[in-house]
Amino acid sequence: MNTLAVYQRLPAPARDLAASLRGLSLRRWRYGPETERLVEETLDRDGWSAAAWRRWREERLARVLHRAATRVPFYRSLWEERRAHGDRRSWERLENWPLLTKEALRRAPRAFLADDVDPRRMYRERTSGTTGLPLDVWWSRGTVRMWFAIYEARIRRWNGVGRGDRWAILGGQPVLPPGSRRPPYGVVNRPMRQLYLSANHVSPDTAPAFVEALRRWEPTHLIGYPSSLAFLAREAARRARARPESLRVVITNAEPLLPWQREAIAEGLCPAVRETYGMAEIAAAGSECPEGALHEWPEVGWIETRRDDEDCSAEPGETGRLVSTGLLNSDMPLVRYAVGDRGRLAADASCACGRLLPVFSAIEGRSNDLLVAPDGRRVFWVNPVFYGLPIREAQIVQETRDGVRVRLVAGAGFGAADRSAIEERLRMRMGRIRVAFEECDAIPRGANGKFQAVVCRVPPEGPAPAAEAVRA
Repeated sequence: MNTLAVYQRLPAPARDLAASLRGLSLRRWRYGPETERLVEETLDRDGWSAAAWRRWREERLARVLHRAATRVPFYRSLWEERRAHGDRRSWERLENWPLLTKEALRRAPRAFLADDVDPRRMYRERTSGTTGLPLDVWWSRGTVRMWFAIYEARIRRWNGVGRGDRWAILGGQPVLPPGSRRPPYGVVNRPMRQLYLSANHVSPDTAPAFVEALRRWEPTHLIGYPSSLAFLAREAARRARARPESLRVVITNAEPLLPWQREAIAEGLCPAVRETYGMAEIAAAGSECPEGALHEWPEVGWIETRRDDEDCSAEPGETGRLVSTGLLNSDMPLVRYAVGDRGRLAADASCACGRLLPVFSAIEGRSNDLLVAPDGRRVFWVNPVFYGLPIREAQIVQETRDGVRVRLVAGAGFGAADRSAIEERLRMRMGRIRVAFEECDAIPRGANGKFQAVVCRVPPEGPAPAAEAVRA
């Protein structure tokens, strides 16, 4: 019997103890005597000018590229092979590096570790992303503490809360047995003052117990997947459950925050809702300020926006694939990493909050969140199909090129007119297709507990021209 199976057989108090022991280890990794200084330095950098950021980032990028080319086996072999074939391009220029795919990183993660580090002395982070397939990355203690200092500054301090407060998270870790049907639906991690609630156990029947757990724990902030938070918030509002009075802010992570989700969370849980952007590979990150702008964390990565299906940069303000070179984790540097997301950077970084950090105009979800039209076009960003309709959550599944299936959890008043609106909006984007509907009580999550808005099982037939890549 493996460790997880043993853990899940424990009674609730013993699971709390196990979570607290894990929390003690995490606290030692994440925070140290230097933490407060790092937090204050991060807040000071919020006021740096664009020129100051450019100088800092160019210097850091040069060091990362040098280390990657000379000390990282994967990249060292790449450049040695190029030299053997007479390629004299310099590795000092970022544009001379190939794009790195998630699949290449997943196949041989240790090949991306610098040869002067010992992974046994590093923090190992395992993430599955939207695919459910594992991906391992390693961070030094210094990288871990720097990351969580930035997190403390730009997620907690911006919103008037701190790591010393009680807080809660609605996440996908298997903290409960899958078949649990009675509360508690989470565990208490006392060293980190955290209530960890299982997103995999949120349902119409269990929602009241989740809200009651939040009321008892009295957290100042709640972090979680937008899809799970919105579902919980809508169930709480539907059952006229009072919002947890202690909550000052709800912070979303791991998935794009959609307008209807923000509205539901604000109504059912807390008026202040903030979006974040990031990944375990720490190649790019950002957080929303109280004025509503999603600010980039420039220390984390050098971000490029690439046109879909073309090896060229997008124009300023144009949506494209995000490609990032990590600046924070120099012991496992990822150069020109295709992070799997689409978005665009704002040409003007000015914000009413007064911070001078760059701004994302939008993060539009995964690059593979697309549908394939009958004529071969790739259609991105289909969430507007559901805007303004009484729907709690929805998912589009495509298994043939000429048809889609819409899974949805209907809200009060949903009817034939709403189905017609969805069909019309889909056909406006995709052309003549068949649309089938499947109403359900809840849409299944992936193996990692995350919600997938689009499931496309139809491969595009070859690369589409950029003009045919449609942002629906």
